[in-house]
Amino acid sequence: MNALASLHCRSLEGHAAMSAAEVTAHLQQVEGWSVAGGAIEKTFRFADHYRTMAFVNAVAWIAHREDHHPDVAFGYDRCTLRFATHAVGGLSLNDFICAAKVDALNA
Repeated sequence: MNALASLHCRSLEGHAAMSAAEVTAHLQQVEGWSVAGGAIEKTFRFADHYRTMAFVNAVAWIAHREDHHPDVAFGYDRCTLRFATHAVGGLSLNDFICAAKVDALNA
């Protein structure tokens, strides 16, 4: 399991966003995620709508438990997630923790 997946999100009010170097280093720990529009995002593909919805529901549980919520877009056989931390105005460790937890769903 990715070490990030064992961590938990925390409140980051008043903290700064990650630097570009920190983002680059953390991207190496979450396979398939990329930076787009100030967030990290990844599209997941599934065999059918049922599996897509099961994944979306599992992501919702992670987001609730970590109190860190992605933007979610989904269709019949795909789901795109985007994580950013509004409290810091950019990316934070919380985004990468949640990305790693989501990736663990498919491990």
